[in-house]
Amino acid sequence: MGGHYEAARTAAVAIGNRLGAHDALAVLGSGWTDAARALAPVEREIPITDLPGFPAPAVAGHGVTALTLALGDTRVLALTGRAHPYEGHDVHTVVHGVRAAVLSGCRRVVLTNAAGSLDPERRPGSPVIIRDHLNLSGLNPMTGPAPPEDLPARFVDLSELYDPRLRSAVAERVAGVGEGVYAGLLGGSYETPAEITMLRRWGADLVGMSTVLEAIAARHLGAEVFGASLVTNMAAGLSADVLDHEDVLATGREATDRLVDLLRAALTT
Repeated sequence: MGGHYEAARTAAVAIGNRLGAHDALAVLGSGWTDAARALAPVEREIPITDLPGFPAPAVAGHGVTALTLALGDTRVLALTGRAHPYEGHDVHTVVHGVRAAVLSGCRRVVLTNAAGSLDPERRPGSPVIIRDHLNLSGLNPMTGPAPPEDLPARFVDLSELYDPRLRSAVAERVAGVGEGVYAGLLGGSYETPAEITMLRRWGADLVGMSTVLEAIAARHLGAEVFGASLVTNMAAGLSADVLDHEDVLATGREATDRLVDLLRAALTT
């Protein structure tokens, strides 16, 4: 019972031993790693795979290190890559890093990603605060054996998953940033135009292949959760452009200054 949580506890101890104590976690999606390194001085850095149970990130645009950043009085654990279900990882491996970080003492979790926009007015290069999500991955980290008795029960309330206070405070500090609903799909192909039409009718503003599972796992363990997407492309059917992951990475590099501002606000508010 609770084997996935015990693995996360073991990794939490390793985080403390190798990288020290942290106040917050930042998980960097495609296009966000440069912003994390520009955010604050790096105090410590190790390969992610030095932490037990952490698989090597393999997607282009993801880093392979875990960093300790000194952001004023806030110590931030930054994971420069993540695992995705479409790579063949099970749901508990996907959320292992978030669980370990929260169990190590991170009380705030900032999740970032690259996303396609379903809103013609939200163009590539725009950061967007995630207000809510649609978990369309077919997966959930609360499946499997029940959590150990010393942790919260399985049926976590997600009515305010993305912390309203944090969202409001960040919106006040970052000029021009809006909010949207993120649809998290399994991936690893991009969506069809018909699927995008469906998602728009369901209320989605953004679409991607990560974040939703990590958000649920973090909220279950009591962390404050903040999510943000960088719009890197228009979704299928909304542009004549061919969807390409290299364009995703280029957009992230061009938007670094705005992403730094958003990360700083999300981590220090």
